Amino acid sequence: MGILDDAKETAGAAAEKVSRSVEDTVDRVKDKIDEVKADADVKKAEAEAESVKKRNEVKEELRDN
Repeated sequence: MGILDDAKETAGAAAEKVSRSVEDTVDRVKDKIDEVKADADVKKAEAEAESVKKRNEVKEELRDN
């Protein structure tokens, strides 16, 4: 029964390694999604700030005229 026990042990170790690998991949994907979302939030905030700046410039020009 030594061979059967060794096979079970080897299969268990392989399954554990695959499981860790899948978990690592899922974590990497989640990290990348978070990064992309953060970049999008920054770009949105920058666009909004630029929009407000331009709107204020136009208002100021209208006040001066």
